[in-house]
Amino acid sequence: MSHAHFRPGDQVVILKGVAEGELWGDAMTVVAPSWHTPTDEDGWRLRNPNGGEQTFITAHPRYLVHLSRRCPDCLIHLRALENHLTPKVDSTDTVIDCGWYSTTALNQLVHTADARDGR
Repeated sequence: MSHAHFRPGDQVVILKGVAEGELWGDAMTVVAPSWHTPTDEDGWRLRNPNGGEQTFITAHPRYLVHLSRRCPDCLIHLRALENHLTPKVDSTDTVIDCGWYSTTALNQLVHTADARDGR
């Protein structure tokens, strides 16, 4: 997904794992553009409506899938992820956090494939 694909106010999900054979994640609201240091690319500042330790984080657009609208690009992306990831995880009755992301000291979400030393 490109940075321009999202706008402030959009409801998005960051997929975190599998539950009963389906992908699940954290629902958040897009707040404002923000530099994503781990990838050195434009990202988005997100707000977790449940608050908590990290109410606001910055994430790369490729980590996001729309919840607030059914856009074709997000549906295609979601379906591809489901087809690729769910067969690899045995989640018959449990919720499994697959550990795809971590959060840096700057509250920036980073996918394991994007993590770099010192960032």
